[in-house]
Amino acid sequence: MRIGILGGTFNPPHLGHLICAQEAYLQLGLDRVTLIPARIPPHKPVEDEPGPEHRLELCRLAIQGDDRFDVSDLEVGREGPSYTVDTLEELHSSAPEHELFLIVGGDIAAGLPSWHEPERVLSLATVAVAKRRGTPWAAVDGALRSLQGGERARFFRMPRIGISSTMLRDRVRAGEPIKYYVPDPVIGYIDQHHLYAGVGSIR
Repeated sequence: MRIGILGGTFNPPHLGHLICAQEAYLQLGLDRVTLIPARIPPHKPVEDEPGPEHRLELCRLAIQGDDRFDVSDLEVGREGPSYTVDTLEELHSSAPEHELFLIVGGDIAAGLPSWHEPERVLSLATVAVAKRRGTPWAAVDGALRSLQGGERARFFRMPRIGISSTMLRDRVRAGEPIKYYVPDPVIGYIDQHHLYAGVGSIR
């Protein structure tokens, strides 16, 4: 099976994440895309952290009813920083017959050389880079060329979507609606558990 891996903090997950997963699934001919929320991202802290278990449940709610996608608690259940190489090692060990595709945005791809064991990452998975306007392609190309295995990278088209988790947290805090930015079950969970210090109706 060809499995896409989409990691991140998903704080909260939104339609941009889901459209990225869908376009990778369609354009790369994947059998499934797995969302893997990080427990502790190695490069930056989680802002307004509601707790990794909440973020894991938000991901489950975001993809419910869509059998193209699933969610893994692999990183949430592992102590210490959530290094991608460790996650890919575990996935490969548990199902060596699967072909793994690591789904990233162009900005993330440009930073690959600074990752923990980047060439081991590229030996375990094909990097799948979302192409969208505004991405610094010279930086992406330079990063991939500098790493063994970077030449196997695949690219897929992704519309530019001006939604960010930071923006959504700010809207919740201000009591502004986030309907149509995230799936309805995600709104219900944020509201029910009073995540992001909401002060009004966010529906």
